[in-house]
Amino acid sequence: MPDLLIRNADLCLTMDDEGREIAGCDILVRGGVIAQVGPGLVGERAEIVDASGCLLTPGLVNTHHHLYQTLTRAVPGAQDALLFGWLRTLYPIWARFGPEEMHVSALVGLSELALSGCSLTSDHLYLFPNGARLDDTIAAAQEVGLRFHPTRGAMSIGQSQGGLPPDVLVEAEGSILDDCIRVIDTFHDPREGAMVRVGVAPCSPFSVSRELMRDAALLARDKGVMLHTHLAENNEDVAYSLERFGCRPGQYAEDLGWTGADVWHAHCVKLDEGEIGLFARSRTGVAHCPCSNCRLGSGIAPVRAMRDAGVKVGLGVDGSASNDLGNLAHEARQAMLLQRVAQGADAMSAREALWIATRGGAEVLGRPDCGCIAPGARADLALWDMSGIEAAGSWDRTALLLAGPSRVRDLWVEGRRVVADGRLITVDLPAILRRQGLLARKLA
Repeated sequence: MPDLLIRNADLCLTMDDEGREIAGCDILVRGGVIAQVGPGLVGERAEIVDASGCLLTPGLVNTHHHLYQTLTRAVPGAQDALLFGWLRTLYPIWARFGPEEMHVSALVGLSELALSGCSLTSDHLYLFPNGARLDDTIAAAQEVGLRFHPTRGAMSIGQSQGGLPPDVLVEAEGSILDDCIRVIDTFHDPREGAMVRVGVAPCSPFSVSRELMRDAALLARDKGVMLHTHLAENNEDVAYSLERFGCRPGQYAEDLGWTGADVWHAHCVKLDEGEIGLFARSRTGVAHCPCSNCRLGSGIAPVRAMRDAGVKVGLGVDGSASNDLGNLAHEARQAMLLQRVAQGADAMSAREALWIATRGGAEVLGRPDCGCIAPGARADLALWDMSGIEAAGSWDRTALLLAGPSRVRDLWVEGRRVVADGRLITVDLPAILRRQGLLARKLA
């Protein structure tokens, strides 16, 4: 792969340890790694990209998604439901999925993320009907070219045992753990610069047993992989924990080994002050999903309090059945606006929200090699054209989330271009969308 020289970006927001913002910036990339950052760089025989009129940022990082849900956007009966009712409506539809539905849905979701500037995404896949496997989504990520952190989720407590999912969607716990071992051994890459890392992710406290939660944590630590689940998403979630386990969600997580630097929880809308302190002390991460929390009426997560306490916070678009969009730039803007609604106009700046969407997400996913623009970091770069109508009249180009595009001009992952001039170039997106339409109509 030849060297890459991105030249003359109007401004580069590095998100490095010093928080540098460099005007007239060049970036030299060699072997998928950032070699130099600064003005006036020279790269012999390098591919040269003119970034005049553009803002350069690290690629955005998505810490929570359900890629399979792009086939079930705006489903009647689920559009206006709270979390538990929403799930009961959608579970029977998802039970009809198979490997093709999983693969095509993931292709669409990953493409949508790429166009919004996302270079690294996690995914939480917790149901495997009709022969579907985690392999189906990993293949999609390799085709699109995004850096991927899939998690092998699971549900083991069906309706006949007091859980939410229908029995047809649950698995035997021994089989779940066996397949976790299989996918970790097959796909997980612990090395710096890894394109695929695998996590272990029982779906939620209301769809798996305490034993599986505990065993999953033991397995993950034995294998050296991260842990992920949903936690404290809404009032129903907290009430379930109090009724079934006799404690709040944070205590439940701690009791079962689900706190620590190798753990991140999705949502955490209803964490109280004590739970926030627990997460800060233990270095437990949080995937904040503001649009989904709004759509399902779950509430506004206490992100300001989390950040002030030292909790690691990243952003997640969540699944497209509860967000409808998979645009991470929109998600970052929504995060900023919600904290301002809850705490005042000075509660979160555009810069801080963008930091959460880049460096913050990389910290949550345990990727110090990603999320910033600095020599030695992976070359995951997003270039935003600030010459369009969205930024017209803006006095501050760093305020991308206040006045700027939500679709990238160019995106590189590991130094390879994935989006060029606003167009995805790694896959045939129109053909994928046609297939997606056929599958969605069949399901409907």
